[in-house]
Amino acid sequence: MRTVDLRPGEDTIRLGQLLKLVDAVPTGAQVKDVLFSGDVRVNGEPEERRGRQLHRGDVVSVEGLEDVRIG
Repeated sequence: MRTVDLRPGEDTIRLGQLLKLVDAVPTGAQVKDVLFSGDVRVNGEPEERRGRQLHRGDVVSVEGLEDVRIG
C-alpha cells in the first residue's frame, strides 16, 4: 500500500486531485471517466464524486493500481 502525505497545514485532499497525483489518470479531464467506470473505491465503497474530500486514514482503491492511504 502506498501512502500519500498531505501537505503541512492541509487536512483534506479532493479525490480528483489525488487521482492525478498518483497517476491514475493522465489529465484532469479524464478523472470523470475513471470515476464513472466504477473502478474507484474509498474505504471499500464505490465513489463517483471527484470532489469527495479525503482525510488522513482514508484508503483509495483504483482497479489495476496499488491502494493509496492518505497520511
